Amino acid sequence: MTGPTAPDRLLSVLAAFDHEHPALSLTDISRRAGLTLTTAHRLVGALTRWGALERDASGVYHVGLRLWEVAALAPRGLALRQLALPYLEDLYEATHENVQLAVRDGHEVVYVEWLSGRSAVGVHIRVGARWPLHATGVGLALLAHGGPGLQEEYCAAPLASFTPYTVTDPARLRRVLAEVRRTGVAVSDRQVTADALSVAAPVRGPDGAVAAAVSVVVPHPGAQVPVLAPAVRLAARGVSRALGWRPGSGAGPVP
Repeated sequence: MTGPTAPDRLLSVLAAFDHEHPALSLTDISRRAGLTLTTAHRLVGALTRWGALERDASGVYHVGLRLWEVAALAPRGLALRQLALPYLEDLYEATHENVQLAVRDGHEVVYVEWLSGRSAVGVHIRVGARWPLHATGVGLALLAHGGPGLQEEYCAAPLASFTPYTVTDPARLRRVLAEVRRTGVAVSDRQVTADALSVAAPVRGPDGAVAAAVSVVVPHPGAQVPVLAPAVRLAARGVSRALGWRPGSGAGPVP
């Protein structure tokens, strides 16, 4: 059996960084990447010279701007955010609550934009954060339109629980997904935190396939889903049109 290749080791160095570990010493990188200190030193040096990593005055490493510049080219990242931002801002102005834009990556939802006001309910979300699909409004919207194969694969795996309200029963999750497809909106009621509810709607690309999801997150007490749903649908429709979707151009209308 062969060991990790040089590209694998380079990627393991980058993967050592995450939202809980945005700054690492060389020793930390070596440990988290599973590399010897000598190998980590050599790879970190190469990544620093290229600009993927930056070293501060204390000797601690951070993700570098060069890597951010490359990541900004991702069509599901900054490019999507730029097209969607006017509609997200409209949704924020209509609600003055947390507004989110997310895409699916495997069995997880990845947040690519988040707008929030000082008085909005607290959320465990930041740009680049990942959450399991079944626990969030945007995740449910994406999973519901991800195809039967993805849904069965997802439901067959363990469903993580974050609050007593998190849906962890596969049969119930299937019913929730069917309701999302029927109504055109996904509601995640206190599934991530016990004080918040989110309402989400799918965003379609030029071919009609669901490419992203938009949501608003509000305090659970007093949440009015019938009032929020039309605003979220309108924002999702606007983003869909900005991406090139037109009614009748693909897999169906954005509700």
